[in-house]
Amino acid sequence: MGAEKLINGFKRGFPPQWLERQSEPKIGKDEKGYFIYTISENTKVYFEEYYQFLEKIEQKCQLDLSSLEGKLSQTPPTRSESLAYYRARKIILDLLLKNIFSFYSDSSNLGVIMTPWCFGTVMLEKVEIYKDRIARGEANDPDVGDFPFYVLGYIDEIYKNTLLELFEFPEKAFSVRWQYTELLKRYSKVLSNVTASLQSILFLAKNQNQET
Repeated sequence: MGAEKLINGFKRGFPPQWLERQSEPKIGKDEKGYFIYTISENTKVYFEEYYQFLEKIEQKCQLDLSSLEGKLSQTPPTRSESLAYYRARKIILDLLLKNIFSFYSDSSNLGVIMTPWCFGTVMLEKVEIYKDRIARGEANDPDVGDFPFYVLGYIDEIYKNTLLELFEFPEKAFSVRWQYTELLKRYSKVLSNVTASLQSILFLAKNQNQET
């Protein structure tokens, strides 16, 4: 068993105590522990392994960030290329940590429980979205600094390898991202259809009640 919390104190959204008491039909248990079949992959994911994975990545991120902050403070302003690289990597790590905190502590959505590869794909897309926001001037990130062009250039150059390195994934991990994206889109479409149907039923029921 892990520490059941992150370095910053965030606790697991679905801890062992909750799993022992829950009656959620999506959750099963075998000799390895509690698991769930994920929405996007229909794959068995064990809660303990999932949380341990996030704990491990958070620890690596914190160590890397500590090193980066030291380099940023010691690098003179004249070395703009080096500063841009450090800031680009820091932006990626900060975004990753922010999402680790969110996924790890989420206690209301079982959809956050996923395989490491799926989590990596989610993070890949989140970095790309954030990168585009920076490019459009929509993200007020202090690490962009006075050289946004160089910082964006480095983000674009290093974000995939940075994530692969942190997650300890092979290069092919992100080559199957389309599978996750398509499955998630399909699931979202199903949910939208169900929601629309429910709204129609509620609307009809409301009208009938008013008529009577």
